[in-house]
Amino acid sequence: MAKNSVKVSARVVDTARPTIAGAKERPGWHALRRIVERVTTPLLPDDYLKLANPLWSARELRGRVLEVRRETVDSATLVIKPGWGFTFDYEPGQYVGIGVLVDGRWRWRSYSLTSSPVGPRGQERSDRGDRSGGRTIAITVKAMPEGFLSTHLVDGLEPGTVVRLAAPQGNFVMPNPAPARVLFVTAGSGITPVMSMLRTLERHGQIGDVVHVHSAPTESDVIFAEELAGLARAHDGYRLRIRTTRTEGRLDFDRLADEVPDWRERQTWACGPEGMLDQAHRVWSAAGIGDMLHLERFAAARAARGTGGTVTFERSGKTFAADAATSLMEAGEQAGVQMPFGCRMGICQSCVVTLVDGNVRDLRTGEEREPGTRIQTCVSAASGDCAVDV
Repeated sequence: MAKNSVKVSARVVDTARPTIAGAKERPGWHALRRIVERVTTPLLPDDYLKLANPLWSARELRGRVLEVRRETVDSATLVIKPGWGFTFDYEPGQYVGIGVLVDGRWRWRSYSLTSSPVGPRGQERSDRGDRSGGRTIAITVKAMPEGFLSTHLVDGLEPGTVVRLAAPQGNFVMPNPAPARVLFVTAGSGITPVMSMLRTLERHGQIGDVVHVHSAPTESDVIFAEELAGLARAHDGYRLRIRTTRTEGRLDFDRLADEVPDWRERQTWACGPEGMLDQAHRVWSAAGIGDMLHLERFAAARAARGTGGTVTFERSGKTFAADAATSLMEAGEQAGVQMPFGCRMGICQSCVVTLVDGNVRDLRTGEEREPGTRIQTCVSAASGDCAVDV
């Protein structure tokens, strides 16, 4: 997107031909599509292809839910077969965006992939994240009391549902080859990105010296409990410590040496509640080894509320009256605007657009942004009436 504000009419946007996903990877398919495009104009080939297979699309990534597998009372794994254009060479620990049509509106969230990527030379996965025997991905979702979509995915999504997908991304990843000594610290659904790492390590034969401390309220709340126990039985190098917080309390990082005496010597990946990660960051920084700690945060902390206002989406010509707690991204999606997005937590920069007019407030810091600046729509809210270049 251009750096300066450029107003483009909805007519231009609507008739602009979309970029073809995966064209470079499959030039033969792309050439065929171009031929079909010429004979089907003014309709795009996408309009015909989706009649034959709803997973074929030039405009967006799609997938079909093959299985919804219960993990615990409030979590489930979704096995998804992506359509044309999806690449399977993501890195273990990355997340994927998923859009589900609910009550006539597409709702989007990002979830960590729990499946293992396809290996070099195109070997298929053999972990439990893929039971279909084909090229699939898996996400594991924990239903949250405040999370409408997470509850729907766990309790209401039917196999066969076609969903929208965003390409995998994220920097919370496990390198290949893995470090010689690894520490995983997870809690609750924070196990999900690490599960992809563990499955990949096992598939590559790289479970050498791995210590894993996982916290959950009770043993029945441990997601992937059976598989984790199986890894511990099968690999002497994988040492698992399950901490049940209702009886043992939360992990105290100031006393981490009681659990892992050599924690300072290990590359560490930690994922879980915000408070746990904040404490980990403090302890590792105080020890002077902050570069050995890798954190994955599922949500951005939000600052005190502002005023809200009417948001105008310049390119689409739509408006939405948003309160001070609603991000510009959420406002756009509720107004029916195709919003750019990625992590939805202010990390990946995929949602950056130009603020054309008015002011917005950063939901994390409370900082006000002025017209002409580039803003992240997922963590910015209206501070009075404003307009953005979308």
